[in-house]
Amino acid sequence: AEVDGAFLAEIERWRELLARNIALRNPGISPRELNFAVQQTIDRIIFWRICEDRGIEPYRELLGLANGPEIYPRLVQIFRQADARYNSGLFHFEDEKGRAGYPDTLTPGLTIDDKVLRDILKNLYYPDSPYEFSVLPADILGQVYEQFLGKVIRLTKGGQAKIEEKPEVRKAGGVFYTPTYIVDYIVRQTAGKLVEGKRPGPRGGVSKLRIVDPACGSGSFLIGAYQFLLDWHLQQYLEDGAAQWAQKSNPQIYQTESGEWRLTIDERKRILLNNIYGVDIDSQAVEVTKLSLLLKVLEGESRQTLNPQLALLPDRVLPDLAANIRCGNSLIGPDFYEGQMALLDEEEAYRVNVFDWQAAFPHVFAEGGFDAVIGNPPYIRIQHMKEWAPIEV
Repeated sequence: AEVDGAFLAEIERWRELLARNIALRNPGISPRELNFAVQQTIDRIIFWRICEDRGIEPYRELLGLANGPEIYPRLVQIFRQADARYNSGLFHFEDEKGRAGYPDTLTPGLTIDDKVLRDILKNLYYPDSPYEFSVLPADILGQVYEQFLGKVIRLTKGGQAKIEEKPEVRKAGGVFYTPTYIVDYIVRQTAGKLVEGKRPGPRGGVSKLRIVDPACGSGSFLIGAYQFLLDWHLQQYLEDGAAQWAQKSNPQIYQTESGEWRLTIDERKRILLNNIYGVDIDSQAVEVTKLSLLLKVLEGESRQTLNPQLALLPDRVLPDLAANIRCGNSLIGPDFYEGQMALLDEEEAYRVNVFDWQAAFPHVFAEGGFDAVIGNPPYIRIQHMKEWAPIEV
């Protein structure tokens, strides 16, 4: 089987197991809460498993949980430790001063049966799993998640979880992932032009470059833009003379034991937070984009390469992307609600999900706005145009 097809089938199976069990064991949970809980649990497990295969976390740590009872409370404990270590929105459980986004107060208190989690965790490892997670490419992960996000969990009147295609996906005839070569071409024609003649580094011209995808989906265009900027910075530092950038008090590059030059984790974080922004109307897509970008920050790192760098850094390993990747309808501003709130119920207002660009990215607009807009615009099939805009001609 193709890697993306087989992996998609596996995480869809996890979604079904978790959705049914969480709905059964946590009466009163809403459909929105259920979708959030299932997505976050899967994302966190995949993130941790990839870190294990990359040597950043102890191998088989998750599998060890399957050997005893009360698996979920012990899994939550690992997730809480991850918050202290990684500082990513993926593991945001406590309110912290100055931290964007809202802490997850829902999932730590859920009840999930051991049988379900034992099944999922065992299927992450050989011989049950055929995947080498350390080399799972970001674009493959993105393709898998793009398809995964095409479905949603619904609760029946009896409280049972059912998984079905989202209405917009069904009407569009499926989910279509942008091929990597198209992403790369568009990034080269946009970001590639903007970096010409500019200097790298914290004070260089590229540090002020702002790239946004207003309908980012699972993050394919943002991952492509981020990879382009990582490659460009490393090349510029080496052409400038590696020593001057490696010997600073806060170095931009370092040399591995094998002699390879790499960007430091701090520099990779700086580029991501400075240059990459995204918006999507689907909150699940926003979380997947964050996950993919965070895994890209850690790409090529191991416990051996991270520990010396972490000893010099006051911060936790990963950036919190809550201020960079936002949820909202990038095509509809807050003035949409003027005089209409009385006409909308809570669910309809949530679905419209208006987005205030200036309020979401104040520092970007204070400096003149975005320099490049990349990505695929939201689109609908022409056969369904009248449903969305029923105008008589």
